[in-house]
This record gives sequence, C-alpha cells and structure tokens, in this order.
Amino acid sequence: MTSGGEVGGGLGPGRAPWDRGSREEEVGPRTSGLSWFVARRYLASSKRGRLLSFITWISLAGVTVGVTALIVVLGVMNGMQEELRDKILSATPHVLVLEHGSALRMSDWRGVMEEVREIPRVRAAAPFLLTKVAVLRSEEYAQAADLYGVSLEMDPDDAVTEIEEEILRGVHQLGPTESGYPPVVLGSRLADRLGAFPGDTLRVVSLENIRPSAFGHLVPTIRAFEVTGAFTTGMYEYDVSNLYAPLEHVQGLLGIRDQDQVSGLSVRIDDPWEATAVARTIRDQLGFPYWVQTWIDTNQSLFAALQLEKLALGVILFLIVVVAAFNIVSTLVMVVVDRTSEIGILKSMGMSDGQVLRVFVLQGMAIGVLGTLLGTSLGLFLSWILHRYQIIQIPPDVYFIDRLPVSVNPVDVLLIIAGSLTIALLATIYPALQASRLQPVEAIKHD
Repeated sequence: MTSGGEVGGGLGPGRAPWDRGSREEEVGPRTSGLSWFVARRYLASSKRGRLLSFITWISLAGVTVGVTALIVVLGVMNGMQEELRDKILSATPHVLVLEHGSALRMSDWRGVMEEVREIPRVRAAAPFLLTKVAVLRSEEYAQAADLYGVSLEMDPDDAVTEIEEEILRGVHQLGPTESGYPPVVLGSRLADRLGAFPGDTLRVVSLENIRPSAFGHLVPTIRAFEVTGAFTTGMYEYDVSNLYAPLEHVQGLLGIRDQDQVSGLSVRIDDPWEATAVARTIRDQLGFPYWVQTWIDTNQSLFAALQLEKLALGVILFLIVVVAAFNIVSTLVMVVVDRTSEIGILKSMGMSDGQVLRVFVLQGMAIGVLGTLLGTSLGLFLSWILHRYQIIQIPPDVYFIDRLPVSVNPVDVLLIIAGSLTIALLATIYPALQASRLQPVEAIKHD
C-alpha cells in the first residue's frame, strides 16, 4: 500500500487511499501537475500518443473556424460603418441650420452665421444653397442631380466639408472660365454618365424656379455652365449626383440673388459624434423660426440597419462556437466512457475528486484556448490581408462604396475571446462532474 500510495500521489505510510480528509493536504502540493499530465495523455490518441485524436481535431477546428469567422465578419461590418461615415462626412456638414418656411430659404444668414460661430465646440459655419436640377449634355439625355452653391469668399480653414475645402484651396477650380459661363465641378461618375470633360458646356435646368410664360405655360429656368473639373469622394451616391458651383450663380439660377438668400447654414464641429448636443445648443440659442438637423439624424436609418446587421451576423456566427462547444462536450464524454476504469484506478491510488474534475476541465479548456488562439491569429491575419490588398470588390451602386473595408475593433476581439473561452469552460462542466463522481470500485468493474 505504501508503494501504491507513493505512486498515486505521495500517501504516507499507513495512510489508506480512501482516507480523503487527510489525503488532500498532502496530495495537493506534491501532485499539482498530475491533473495536467493526465489531461495531456487523454488529449492524445490511444494509438499515436503525439497526435490529437480525430474527435479532438474536430472540436479544435470548430472553435478555430468560429472565432476566425467572428473576427473577420465583425471587422468587415466595422469597416463598412467607418467607411460610410467618413465618406458621408466628406461631403455632409455635421449640423445644418435651417429656417422654417415653405421655400426653405434664409435671408438674414450673415447675422445668424456670426452668432453660430460664437457657440462653443463650433469650428466653422458657412452658407449653403442646395437645389434639385436636371443636367443636359445633349438633347438626348438628362440626368437629375443636386446642385450646391459654395461661397468663394470663405477662408479655406472655415470650410465645413472636405469638398468645400478642396474648392477653396484651388484643388477644384471654380474661377473664371474661357467661355464666360459660370464654372461647375461635378462628381466623377456623373461626368462619366454625361461624357463631360473640362471645357464642355452643360445646361442646368432648375426644378424650383419655374415661371409662367406669356402663353400660360410653365417654363423652367435654364442656365449654361462650363465644366471645370470633377471630384471623387468614393461614395457612389455623391459621385453620381452632386455638382458644385459658386454661390452667386446658383442664386441667379433660382432667382434669389437680389434677396441674397441661401438654403441655410452648414456647421462643422470639433467632434462629429457630439452633433446632437451641439445642435441642441444652437437651437436653444437661436430659437424660432430656426431649426437644426444633424448628420446623425439624416443617416440614422442607414447606420441603424448596419448595426442591426452586425448584431445579427455576430449572433449567427457565434453559434459556430456554440456548436464547437458541443463537440467539446461529446469529446469529454467519450473520454470519460472510454477511460472509466483508468479513472477508477487513479482514484483508488489517491487521486481526489477535485483532481479528476481538473483533469477534464483542463482537457476541455486546452481545446478551447488553443482553438481561440488559432482562430484569433487567423482572423486577424485574414482581416489584415483584406484591408491591405483590398481583394474583394463590391458594386458601389448597391453598397455605396466600391471595396470591402475591414476595421478590427480591439474591444470586439476581446469580447470574442472572452465569449469563446467562457463557452469552452461551460462545456467542460458536465463531463468533468460525471468523471469526478465515479466510484473507484464501480469504475474498475466497468472494464
């Protein structure tokens, strides 16, 4: 008995293996690595000790694939949100200040602009004029577009959007033209549709300034503009529909130049995510008849849909990890059934219930940890490849952007790792408890 006790964990002379009360005190410190040693042996195939068994490989692959898919897909969804946000903000003001009225016009905009500029967290404010027009390159084809009026009197540092800043810095020319017509720059995809190049003349038809003729017919206002350049934001919707021209010429197209009216004020703030709070401050300070609108309000449905899609995909893909956890359960249950007699022998030699429990917890956690590490490494590598080489191209007319962006959020990665390890740990509880509750005599008789 003394020799058996020493092999089983260092039982002292005259100490019976079933003497559990005093056994834990001496066995624990001297056999701290015993549970991990047995767990490693059980992880290996019975025929080839250095190779994981086939069922263990399946469990490991399930965790790896689940974690990899989660990291890549959530990275893509984050990239989509960030890419869309950047593209939207490149041509969209953070806050719009508008005046109540049937025509969406603001007359005393200069005084209001100065008042808005004094509000904390407001970096810049500028007038804007927006109208829906039809653009004609020839008699056979007309394209609906949004025409923006830009004040060229503004300092480039006071520009509200990236497009306006590029115009004010001379990247896109809106100066005098050779033909004498007002200059206009248009989105690259709109230019492709119209077949327009710098120096070409476009006819712009106002859909607002419509006047009755002497014969009682409604006649739209038509002006000729000369193309001076094209811009690309990367946002399909903007590149296919936006035009920019000097503010005074757009006012002339709409017949409001003498009144010096604009559509409203565009505002840029320090932090775009504080747009709602700053808008509330502007509204409270200006009062009626002015009202405000933020870029978050304008694009709320789009980002809400993306967030919901991210959540749905995350839940669906997380089920892969859950399925892998069931594989871990089945693996441990099979080991318990297959090694029942061995467990009985170990317990009869002095191994405690707690040590047997740790054997199977360590075995399941080894699969979970290794699978999570492999999945995390593979997911981060694939995300880097997709981001670096932009392998996957997508139709911009459907998804607004022309490539698949990837942005890995460290918080998401940590949550995925924590969730995967937690599921792996929970998967070990049932088979580990079943193994620890085996009685030595009954377990040995099992064989």
